[in-house]
Amino acid sequence: MNRILQELVDHLTLERLEKLLFRGESRDIGSPRVFGGQVLGQALSAAQHTVRERPVHSLHAYFLRPGDINHPIIYEVDRARDGTSFSMRRVVAIQHGHQIFNLSASFHKNEKGLEHQFDAPEVAPPEALRDSRELLHLMGDRVPAGYKRFYERSRPFEFRFVQEERFTSPGYSASSAQIWFKTLGRLPDDDNLHRTLLAYVSDYHLIRTATLPHGVNLGDNRLQMASLDHAMWFHRFTRVDDWLLYSMDSPSTGGARGLARGTIYDRGGQLIASTAQEGLVRLKAQR
Repeated sequence: MNRILQELVDHLTLERLEKLLFRGESRDIGSPRVFGGQVLGQALSAAQHTVRERPVHSLHAYFLRPGDINHPIIYEVDRARDGTSFSMRRVVAIQHGHQIFNLSASFHKNEKGLEHQFDAPEVAPPEALRDSRELLHLMGDRVPAGYKRFYERSRPFEFRFVQEERFTSPGYSASSAQIWFKTLGRLPDDDNLHRTLLAYVSDYHLIRTATLPHGVNLGDNRLQMASLDHAMWFHRFTRVDDWLLYSMDSPSTGGARGLARGTIYDRGGQLIASTAQEGLVRLKAQR
């Protein structure tokens, strides 16, 4: 397995302190605080450890405080319900004696039923697009410093932007975008691991979509952004070491908050998961 990917898998594999108590370490991705996707993935991993033979089908989470990357995070699981078909878990992430994150996750036994889905958007295949790091290297000094710090660090996922200019230029653009992604190596045949990694990566780029119509990007010193909540619905199982398409849009910004939605499709056009996130999108006054 790729070394960086193995490091991420290790960080999502929690230490079990007691039956419903777990501890996780943080991975530095180049941001000043713990990456929201990491806390999301670790909390889901903690919940999955307490449920047998029922995959997660939905989760709803709130980011309460920034996480300290230099200290471990404790995850306390509450077995809220185990019914005939569904199980519910609540997870509280604690650091320095304070709650920094809350998660509710629902698990459902595999059942057959009616099926339909929205079609996947028609976009260029990943083989026709450049890797994000290659793209930013070619753009040189035209790339804002904030982008360079974020993207040049080695990552366990490969990203390919369908609309390259929407993620690298500060100009105004439509409030939608698509990105192909996959892990940088093969993973074990562990369904829960693939779902955990899908939750982890779903936090990349999503709230950024809310800035696209406003001509600002991560390199703008006025911009203050932070995830406030995150919701995810798992419709079908897929591996995250094969190419997946993340289609995102932002229906609204206002009141220093932005809303973004996402749908994740596999190469065959199957809808795998849906996401929604609201985040702080604040332009600070210049002094």
